[in-house]
Amino acid sequence: MKCPFCGYTESKVIDSRPAEEGASIRRRRECLACQRRFTTYEVMERLPLVVIKRDGSRQTFDKNKLIGSMLKACEKRSVALGDLERIADEIEQELQNELEREIPTSEIGEMVMRRLKSLDEVAYVRFASVYRQFKDINTFMEELTRLMEAKG
Repeated sequence: MKCPFCGYTESKVIDSRPAEEGASIRRRRECLACQRRFTTYEVMERLPLVVIKRDGSRQTFDKNKLIGSMLKACEKRSVALGDLERIADEIEQELQNELEREIPTSEIGEMVMRRLKSLDEVAYVRFASVYRQFKDINTFMEELTRLMEAKG
């Protein structure tokens, strides 16, 4: 690690500890040339994820958009924002762990629906109605019937 004071490229680590709730590691270093101390942070490299939209266009994955779409489905429901953030984090992590860097919105939508279904069934139906673009009341009723059968 290059010293920010003298530019020397050798330093020793004096202290290491987790930072940002374990998302990074904070390291106190001492330059071997000038003996001045400085702090560095080590974070996991996140490769950019690209979302393939229905119309074929591509855009960078945005976790805030994902949370926003779930918030709309959960409007006036007793679903905690923390639960939606946890779902978004889980989905982002799952996507990061896959080898594919380009993900169709259909795959992301299915991931959201699986999680919303167990969290709040009304939010699930709302999300599914927008995501699956129900053409009429019959397709909507088919989804409700499947949901009721699954509850058994």
